[in-house]
Amino acid sequence: MSRGTLSSADGQATLEALGLIPLMLVVGLGVMQLLAVGYASVLAGGAAEAGALALAAGQDARSGAMEALPAWSESRARIGVEGGRVEVRLRPPSPLRALADGLEVKAAAAVEEP
Repeated sequence: MSRGTLSSADGQATLEALGLIPLMLVVGLGVMQLLAVGYASVLAGGAAEAGALALAAGQDARSGAMEALPAWSESRARIGVEGGRVEVRLRPPSPLRALADGLEVKAAAAVEEP
């Protein structure tokens, strides 16, 4: 076979590679979503601890927790304070609307009431 012509095997490999692109995109989006959930979990844990520390210092636990969160996550967070326990629920960012509304991470921290 001359160098200038393509064999049918070359074309088949190209088609197979093109067929894998959607699968690679779905797997990539899945990995990105898992990373976003992990990051949101870390943020929620830090905010819960900050709220508990503020509560222990005699300050407002909700504002202490909100200050520990980045600006983008403040509208996605719910903070509950009951006794000496601070609970933070945070919805991680998601490229898919259905996932964004369905996912939520929760973290809690507690101190003895002052």
